[in-house]
Amino acid sequence: MKTIKLLSLLFVLVLAGSCNAVRVAADYDDATDFTTYRTYAYFQPGIDKVDISDLDKKRILRALDEEFAAKGFTKSENPDVLVNFFTKARKEVNVNQFYGGWGYGWGWGGYYGWGYPGYWGGNYTSVSTSTEGTLYIDLIDGKSKELVWQGVGTGVLTLDRDKKEERIKEFVSNILAQFPPQKNKK
Repeated sequence: MKTIKLLSLLFVLVLAGSCNAVRVAADYDDATDFTTYRTYAYFQPGIDKVDISDLDKKRILRALDEEFAAKGFTKSENPDVLVNFFTKARKEVNVNQFYGGWGYGWGWGGYYGWGYPGYWGGNYTSVSTSTEGTLYIDLIDGKSKELVWQGVGTGVLTLDRDKKEERIKEFVSNILAQFPPQKNKK
């Protein structure tokens, strides 16, 4: 019975941990030589349109500055790339139902077979809500003004002020880990 409880707890922890992961993807123009990019600036008209608080915009901009500096980029009035970002959010409602009773499965003493599955002993329903957010980071060629790279990160957001900065940094660093792209050699 302790084994069943431990396995159930482990399953819940893994499930909860996977909900907090930032899932990322990137797309880019194959014809672009990303090694020529060394400077950046923000595409302010696009950033001004982002529908989030100014505090969160500042957090994202600071995280972007840190990541670009770590990659050897510098800000410039005449940049190689313009950086834009935008966000989307949606509410998620999760309903989990657990049923206990007689049936085929783990039984007394940890043996598999017919019997009472153990500790649940009844029905249980839990409902939780979360907000899933998506951050898009666009890199626009400074000369041609064409989109050359886009990174996307999706994950659960937090309203906890103390954890926001850390979560935003996680989104930005995971997305920009995809830049510059490692083109497949044919």
